[in-house]
Amino acid sequence: MSQKEAIAAGKTALGIEFGSTRIKAVLIGEDHVPLASGSHEWENQFENGVWTYSLDAIWNGLQDCYRDLAADVKAKYDETITSIGSIGFSAMMHGYMAFDKNDELLVPFRTWRNTITEEAADKLTAELNFNIPQRWSISHLYQAILNKEDHVKDVTFFTTLAGYIHWKLTGEKILGVGDASGMFPIDSTTRDYDVKMLKKFDALVAPYNFSWKLEEILPKVLLAGDNAGTLTEEGAKLLDTTGNLKAGIPVCPPEGDAGTGMVATNSVAVRTGNVSAGTSVFAMIVLENALKKVHQAIDLVTTPTGDAVAMVHCNNCTSEINAWVDLFSEYSKLMGIEVTPEEIFDKLFKQALLAEKDGGGIVAYNYFSGEHVTGFEEGRPLLVRETNAKFNLPNLMRVQLYTALGALKTGLDILFKEEKVEVDSIFGHGGYFTIKGVGQKILAGAINTPVSVMETAGEGGAWGIAILASYMVNKKDGQSLQDYLSNEVFANQHGEVVEPDPEDVKGFDEFIEKYTKCLAIERAAVENLENTR
Repeated sequence: MSQKEAIAAGKTALGIEFGSTRIKAVLIGEDHVPLASGSHEWENQFENGVWTYSLDAIWNGLQDCYRDLAADVKAKYDETITSIGSIGFSAMMHGYMAFDKNDELLVPFRTWRNTITEEAADKLTAELNFNIPQRWSISHLYQAILNKEDHVKDVTFFTTLAGYIHWKLTGEKILGVGDASGMFPIDSTTRDYDVKMLKKFDALVAPYNFSWKLEEILPKVLLAGDNAGTLTEEGAKLLDTTGNLKAGIPVCPPEGDAGTGMVATNSVAVRTGNVSAGTSVFAMIVLENALKKVHQAIDLVTTPTGDAVAMVHCNNCTSEINAWVDLFSEYSKLMGIEVTPEEIFDKLFKQALLAEKDGGGIVAYNYFSGEHVTGFEEGRPLLVRETNAKFNLPNLMRVQLYTALGALKTGLDILFKEEKVEVDSIFGHGGYFTIKGVGQKILAGAINTPVSVMETAGEGGAWGIAILASYMVNKKDGQSLQDYLSNEVFANQHGEVVEPDPEDVKGFDEFIEKYTKCLAIERAAVENLENTR
């Protein structure tokens, strides 16, 4: 069957992922190879002290992304999409979307990026003896309770962005276990919310006399491969405003970007790991054994099948690199030079390979928002250099690539050095790795571990959720996700492995030493330079 015939027959799977700056759609065939893609650029808004996206932005973004995908299909294959074999939705994890009995959003969507829940996170971590980070959904709920926000008594359901999209398109209030594990702790033996911790939370908030119990307002947990409903008539029209798309298409459990990243890099097995580096950066290591201690820098989440994963999540990564690229793009236009952003990225990233290994006396912070791993509730992007620093383009770019991994390095050192966690392989994906060999080499030096990047790394999470959609309808009886990935998806794919260069390792360690010492400068910037725009 040709690709055109496969599209016409609906022998496809569609994945749509809501990233922090881009919504991306990837349509794959039965061989899991991308057939077409679409995207929509968007940005979060900082309103009334909260990072948010409006409901209009969410739906307009989804519809525009799908429209872009449909146009790509039309241009490449002269086909109009009417049916799809299966669909999956994923999004940035955590955050807080709370609804009342009329299914109305009670407060604007509070995204993972917010660092306004410190009190709640600290109290829950102590109460549950489990690290509950600020960005987790339960932290947002409990902080709203501590703040005596009036809306809390009216909550009948709260979920993540992926859970919200899935609910509105299928009518099902469910969530994939990986995304659910960023709302509330999961018990990896039952692969559901931890019952003891649910009871502890209910006891904690009992004095408030809410009409609800926590379990009643959380989405139901499903595993990869489970039936999660179908696209309703209303959902089909919401997704495809032309009305061409038919209802009844199976939709897989919605997942978080961490889970789709694991799938996209074939790292759902024990002793594998991946680093996703885009607007935020996180590392996921599938654990062989439980950690000995509770660490505030380490999240414990799960794979899309419910296996325990240690996650180091940092709020900031490539936004500052993007800002520099925009600056150089502006300069190019000023000089009358026609050059695309992609070309600028390529040239600048490759310059970093020509730099001094320690960054030449330059230190930078990419903190657009707070960074819990290093103890910042707010951030200020910052560049500082020694008076005798070699301030040239290669060093500048190397330091930007270094600082994008600065907080991550701090967290991974806890896993590798303190907890003695062992990994057989690390896979990199996301925008940081788009320029071949550059981000991969820098990361290998940062963590002193071989790093693989698949050819599909640039497709990222949208491709990952498309695979999960395909797995749900195409898996053999009893076939595990790990087996499906290894034998059906990645059998003929070979990642390019980059070994750590000892000079890079030494150089990054020297940079990190300065980075750590100079955190006091970042602190001074936060305290003295207000966000007024």
